[in-house]
Amino acid sequence: MLGSLRSIVQEVNSARDLPAVLDIIVRRVREVMHTRVCSVYLRDKQSGNYVLMATRGLNQSAVGQVHLAPGEGLVGNVVTREEPINLEQAEAHPAYQYFPATGEERFSAFLGTPIIHHRNVLGVLVVQQAEKRRFDEGEEAFLVTLSAQLAGVIAHAEATGVLVAIGQQRNEAKFGGIAASPGVAIGRAHVIAPQANLATVPYSCCIDVDAELELFHQALASARDEIREVGERLKDDLNREERALFDAYISMLDDNSLAVEVCDRIRQQISAPRAWAEVMLEHVRRFEAMSDAYFRDRAADVRDLGARVLVHLRQQQQSQRDYPENTVLIGEELTAAMLAEVPREKLIGLVSVKGSSNSHVAIIARAMGLPAVMGVQDLPYEQIEGADLVVDGYRGELHVHPGRELRRRFDAIVAEERELARNLDHLAGLPGETADGHRVRLWVNTGLMADVVRSLERGAEGVGLYRTEVPFLLRDRFPSEEEQREIYREQLEAFAPRPVTMRTLDIGGDKALAYFPIEETNPFLGWRGIRVTLDHPEIFLGQVRAMMKAGKGLGNLRIMLPMISGLGELVAARKLVERAHGELVDEGYDISMPPLGIMIEVPSAVYQARELAEQVDFMSVGSNDLTQYLLAVDRNNSRVANIYHALHPAVLRALQEVVSAGHAANTKVGICGELAGDPGGALLLVAMGYDVLSMNATNLPRVKAALRAVRKADTDKLLQSVLAMHCAEEIEETVQAYLKRIGIKALLQPQ
Repeated sequence: MLGSLRSIVQEVNSARDLPAVLDIIVRRVREVMHTRVCSVYLRDKQSGNYVLMATRGLNQSAVGQVHLAPGEGLVGNVVTREEPINLEQAEAHPAYQYFPATGEERFSAFLGTPIIHHRNVLGVLVVQQAEKRRFDEGEEAFLVTLSAQLAGVIAHAEATGVLVAIGQQRNEAKFGGIAASPGVAIGRAHVIAPQANLATVPYSCCIDVDAELELFHQALASARDEIREVGERLKDDLNREERALFDAYISMLDDNSLAVEVCDRIRQQISAPRAWAEVMLEHVRRFEAMSDAYFRDRAADVRDLGARVLVHLRQQQQSQRDYPENTVLIGEELTAAMLAEVPREKLIGLVSVKGSSNSHVAIIARAMGLPAVMGVQDLPYEQIEGADLVVDGYRGELHVHPGRELRRRFDAIVAEERELARNLDHLAGLPGETADGHRVRLWVNTGLMADVVRSLERGAEGVGLYRTEVPFLLRDRFPSEEEQREIYREQLEAFAPRPVTMRTLDIGGDKALAYFPIEETNPFLGWRGIRVTLDHPEIFLGQVRAMMKAGKGLGNLRIMLPMISGLGELVAARKLVERAHGELVDEGYDISMPPLGIMIEVPSAVYQARELAEQVDFMSVGSNDLTQYLLAVDRNNSRVANIYHALHPAVLRALQEVVSAGHAANTKVGICGELAGDPGGALLLVAMGYDVLSMNATNLPRVKAALRAVRKADTDKLLQSVLAMHCAEEIEETVQAYLKRIGIKALLQPQ
């Protein structure tokens, strides 16, 4: 049945809307399983009931008319049990409920499986037979497997259906994701998609049809010339069959019927990239559906050809791109480079289908003060180019075409946030200390020059983490030593005499350089951070030399090593840093050796914290990665985002262990993860004894306000109470209740 399973999923994936998806499911499942009936029941979001939405075998007039509450009838029991129900005589079951409209009295055998997406039962897939028999294990397993595979497709199709309706009626719709960066953004959608992916071309219209037709023909000609050139260049290295492929590509591009199909859609005011993608994907699906293996294989050639032309279309468009005011950038998986394409004064928010609150682009969003929602998996983002949006970075929600009342509520939240920011402005010049005088250094995490002014305005006392990979991410090659020196000098001068902690290049995991690809099955446990730079000392030495040159005469540089997992890596890295320093001294530079520290990000470093602390000048906990590794949760995976919790008891105990070990070796210990920027989390860290809290500039005033509102002795009591707890949710509730009790509820997210 594996072939049938793949065939059904493939066919469903190519359907244009939810009714088509459901019709394919009931028709194909009935054929494959040789049953008399196949039906799909889906949850109605307003009533919470499950509605018969499609059937083959029951009366068609019952579609949309049969509603069952959870627990009602056999279908309702599948919902509440969240597991299959397999019966040879359905009418004998105590939960059986007869609906005359369906005509199902003719059928005895019943098998129903839940369709579950993100722990929610979207619906129930049912097959029925006339004879009394129990479906066998293989049949049940097939239906369970199919239901699991179809859950995401149905959820996406439901969302697309909502958007099709709201696109016509301009009604508001809401999509849920993960709160990644706090704040509210009210603006317009700009969809950014991979250049050569036909499946992700956003739906967009064109106003000037003639100009769009010209754009299409130019792209077609450019692609044709490119293919001819490549074929000519490689002709001596290819056999006759391989050369024929280039001829086939050109022949397809010369095919008038293909161009006519695309031009017809453009004349209906569909943009050239979207029209091309729609036509080519239809041809791909036709080839994939063919029974002959040779023709099925040609689907890949058609897809490749489509991608080649699409790249030329996108290149033509790129030069004409005009970002609207109040741009909300939306994509399947946003990157730092994509953010850099949008003028900073126009970018107000981010929405990503993939990723989580601790993915790298989310961290940059927080540093830039941009509200962001990640992991909006059911958002058919291709459909919403130019739509009015509200990005709720507090609750992790996206509102499309918000109505007047919704806009009024969010305008009020924006005003409330501005008022709070004004009320906290007076704190900028005051020290970070508790009401009873316990002093804590409040530093900032930076990576862009745009961070500098905002950080200094908010009273930053130093930089606890300067992400040196950001300049690397925004280029198409490694920056030279001199280019790096200039960038680092700007940061060091801007903050002087305040200390600036520069982390050496930390790539790998979710931070990929387009010009230095790292392809790994499990990148977060692979070649990243210090492991990359120790394997490439030429990169490491050049960067460290650039840092030291940049710090000449300022005396505020600190160098920090990422992803240290043991003493061996620290010793090897220290030798290289000392070598770079020695080289510069030999070249005549009057430069002292800067303080050298490490990041504690992996569990092995927690358990060797004392030995590591004795070998460095300072330590800083990267709580985002440490939490990820302690809880075995990929921070980019929205499916497990609910398991990632910075206040997990295991995380708090590890944080306590590190600071205690560091102080036992007389080494200062800071923290530069997101927990430091949470007012409640910051109070727990102060109680643990952390010397430095480093956070994004947006959160610094909130943390300082919380700090100055409490006594150190009270934070100690709070810490002791939460360390005795066993549940992250209980800890979070306790901390929030404490903040409300002492009168700083305003520092929490707006309600």
